[in-house]
Amino acid sequence: MTITIVGIGLIGGSLGISLKENGFAKRIIGVDVVKEHVDKALRRRLIDEEMSLEQAVPASDIIILATPVDVLLGLLPKVLDMVDNEQVVMDVSSTKGRLHELVANHPKRANFVSTHPMAGTEFSGPEAAIPNLFDHKCSVLCEVSKSAPKAVKLVRELYESIPMSLVQLEPEAHDVHAAYVSHISHLSSFALALTVLEKERDEDRIFELASGGFSSTVRLAKSSPDMWVPIFRQNRDNLLDVLDEHINQLAAFRSLLIKKDFDTFYKKIEGANEIRRVLGGASG
Repeated sequence: MTITIVGIGLIGGSLGISLKENGFAKRIIGVDVVKEHVDKALRRRLIDEEMSLEQAVPASDIIILATPVDVLLGLLPKVLDMVDNEQVVMDVSSTKGRLHELVANHPKRANFVSTHPMAGTEFSGPEAAIPNLFDHKCSVLCEVSKSAPKAVKLVRELYESIPMSLVQLEPEAHDVHAAYVSHISHLSSFALALTVLEKERDEDRIFELASGGFSSTVRLAKSSPDMWVPIFRQNRDNLLDVLDEHINQLAAFRSLLIKKDFDTFYKKIEGANEIRRVLGGASG
């Protein structure tokens, strides 16, 4: 199985590691517009060789598109134009609505399988790629009814080889749920980091006093704007919806502090603790 990965960053590079180590891929070709990324990927053996997009696509059984979501809007139709009926194109993007609209009537739409492996870190680039990033995580398959059954089967086999569990969603539902469980977390982390940097001007105190709780809460604020601004742009409406609710919750906490109503505060925190059950009883 020859796989081309277009965009050799955290997600693309980590997929390369997993699929080569488990034997699913015999040969991995890397494509990236940043020469430094390709050089690092080769040194780290995330890929076996470098090619241009025009060389790599015809040589591949599966083409994985792992670029930022705005780049993907131009890249996916181009790659679909290049493939034959036996090749499979898949993405790993965090937003689906605009992408699916764009290729809805493409003659090679059936070759495309839309996916979103729900895993990542706050780091980016090929140097951030790590083994086992996707192990026992979940990947979403979107709008599989529009993809060829043999293409869906191959992509399922790819993810199950890692291994990952799989769920199916329509693009609109995916974007809503992604806004609720992923995108708002990043936006909140960016806002909290800016709040602390604005109020606490003594960087040494931040470094010295930051506990594990603070570090984990602002961890996502280290994420790349090159990745996240396009996601926010494409999922703007859903993000605004969940952000309004988040602001309402913060305003409620603020009001309780002003009123010194700590009994209600206690009940609110108890309500928040329900997330422990939802997430499977994991301790905080």
